[in-house]
Amino acid sequence: MLEAEKNKSSIRQFVTRQRKKKPNGFDAQIHAANDEAFSQIDCLHCANCCKTTSPLLTNVDIDRLAKGLRLKPSQVVQQFTKIDEDGDTVMNATPCPFLLSDNACSVYEFRPIACRDYPHLRRKNMISYLPLAEKNAAICPAVAVVFSHLIQRNQ
Repeated sequence: MLEAEKNKSSIRQFVTRQRKKKPNGFDAQIHAANDEAFSQIDCLHCANCCKTTSPLLTNVDIDRLAKGLRLKPSQVVQQFTKIDEDGDTVMNATPCPFLLSDNACSVYEFRPIACRDYPHLRRKNMISYLPLAEKNAAICPAVAVVFSHLIQRNQ
């Protein structure tokens, strides 16, 4: 988090500048920076995403969790979810109820798609996801590193 806090204004400037440009090659740049950051950072040392955010859950996610936990989908909804201020179904607690003391995920094989995709840097048309990535930089040290790499390469 220190990395993101230290570079908050430069991240903001980068996002603003980048969104005004044509995104030629930007996906490849951000995907490469993502791969580089995650080759250096072990999520199990942090798990801040699991400690601070509640992933959006789809019906498919709920069904997958139910099957993995050997519960009915209605039991998963009742025990582990809530409706947030946007009307979305999310986990009802932070840290995530499935986060173990060693920062591992007890439902890793059947975790929600939002967890599988986090921090959402491997998408196509990443230019449109930069505001989300900017928010995630405050949560995920790897995203802060990605922005550091991108800022250095695009100066």
